[in-house]
Amino acid sequence: MGTNRSASDEESWARIRAELDGAVDVLRARDAAEIAHLRKLAVLGREALSMSRRNGLLGRETDMQLRAVAAEFAAIARCGDRRVQNEIGRALEVVDGNPLVLAAWEAGRLTAKHVDDVVKLGRNIPEENHDEWQEAAIAVAERDVPARVHGALESLAQHFTARTFAERHTAAVADRGVYLRDLGDGMSELTLRGATTLLVAIDDRLNQMAVSTIDAAKDVAAEARAAGEEHEADTRTRQQVRADVLCDLGLTGGPAVDPAHGVDGKTSLGAIRARVQLVVTADTLSGKDDRAAELVGAGLIDADTARTLAGDATLWDRVYLDATTKTVTRVDQYRPPAALRRMLQARDRHCRWPGCHLPAIRCELDHSIDHALGGPTCESNLCNLCQRHHSMKQFTDWIVLQLGAGIIQWTSPTGRVYREDLPVPSVCFTPEFVAGRPPPPF
Repeated sequence: MGTNRSASDEESWARIRAELDGAVDVLRARDAAEIAHLRKLAVLGREALSMSRRNGLLGRETDMQLRAVAAEFAAIARCGDRRVQNEIGRALEVVDGNPLVLAAWEAGRLTAKHVDDVVKLGRNIPEENHDEWQEAAIAVAERDVPARVHGALESLAQHFTARTFAERHTAAVADRGVYLRDLGDGMSELTLRGATTLLVAIDDRLNQMAVSTIDAAKDVAAEARAAGEEHEADTRTRQQVRADVLCDLGLTGGPAVDPAHGVDGKTSLGAIRARVQLVVTADTLSGKDDRAAELVGAGLIDADTARTLAGDATLWDRVYLDATTKTVTRVDQYRPPAALRRMLQARDRHCRWPGCHLPAIRCELDHSIDHALGGPTCESNLCNLCQRHHSMKQFTDWIVLQLGAGIIQWTSPTGRVYREDLPVPSVCFTPEFVAGRPPPPF
């Protein structure tokens, strides 16, 4: 049944069609750019592996070559090297391991999500059947959107593999992990990936605990009303209670299997307490203002939370800044035994490898000039590096040079130079020794 459209409507639809054509061109260009990016990363990965084979490297040393290449590209792209290394692995898997799927993507028959699904399911297919699997999977995947064909692809994969579900599950369990993602506004998301049985059981236990908590709160409120007493009601939703319960369990509970308990005098893993590094001004702590504080490695948090954390802390560092450069010049504390280490944690705040944001409290102090070669143990020869980048400095051809005032220069194996200035504070400090005149801008 047709409709009568006005001339102005026809003009609008014509403009929409033109915009849609333009949007399609953008999608195709985006896919082409991503494919070109994958091909380049695959070349980098092949060259790193080839270099390792030529030098007879094995195991961890082979991975170090990939890390070094990933770190070089990450420094250029100004992103994390772990992410680049993962992208190189994906590129090798798609470009070298699934050429038919890549060709179908280039031809516009598949989307990037189709490709990822086919590649992931194809990991269980024997090598002798892999080309046949790619052809069959492409024929299924191009029928519809990824969500609608995923089940059919899973069924097809089972036809091509001799591995049982139990065998495939055993391999998949190796991919378990916990991942943290910043959401902004002082909030983050913690994702747990694991076996379905365990996660369903955790979900059920959280639900039971939430119901019990809510019921108990209702009973307390009823008793208070019966006694004529004022009582503040618990207005949390079930999901909010579940989140609070999980946080309590994660922060105060201990693992079922604790290899540290009773071994050589070590304390239980359940006694380990979470550590965070907080940067906050004295005015915020005293309540003179409500500026956000910085949770190093995560983002900003609200002033009330910062004051709560400060109230529970047993040890704080007072940080003195240079009036001009805003760099840390000195740290004092009530119990100072590791004063230099704490000063460097305050100065560096995170790993000093280009692009790494792991908090300094979780890093290792590294001598830029090796101590065994005469390098002094002082702030001008020390910086915080995470375990990953500490190893890369030791086992790859990256070179570090301290330029003074906490400024670090990194030279990559290809000769590119990257300067690491001290991190700029997210929180505005007013040094006590220049009180009475405004501080210079950062």
